[in-house]
Amino acid sequence: MTASHAPTTAEELRGAGLRVTAARVALLETVRDGDHLDAEGVASGVRDRVGHISVQAVYEALHALTAAGLIRRIEPAGSPARFEGRVGDNHHHVVCRSCGVVADVDCAVDEAPCLTASDDHGFSIDEAEVIYWGLCPDCSTARSS
Repeated sequence: MTASHAPTTAEELRGAGLRVTAARVALLETVRDGDHLDAEGVASGVRDRVGHISVQAVYEALHALTAAGLIRRIEPAGSPARFEGRVGDNHHHVVCRSCGVVADVDCAVDEAPCLTASDDHGFSIDEAEVIYWGLCPDCSTARSS
């Protein structure tokens, strides 16, 4: 692979040791094209691309792709798990308390783990997860009207 050649979705799956199937390709592309989709949103996007897929197959593929590091699962409190294609940079999220919209927030110091624990308890920390909570612009405007 040359520096100018971006790997295809199939090559990424193979590189992660996963079997390449139309459903997995569609799922990975759906997550990457989506905006912090929940499993239902992912399933709908995959169905739009390849037709029928069972909910169980979607969950199994989400688990496999997350374990392989190709997608990231986030779990804002009180919300279903969400999935995103932005991996490897230890960025954070902001979540609207009203409508549940999620947006990315870049790492505070541009270097993982972004935050230094006051007491690491001997752990070798490689990631910090921060979720900022508030109201998105649309919900803020609606509340003040």
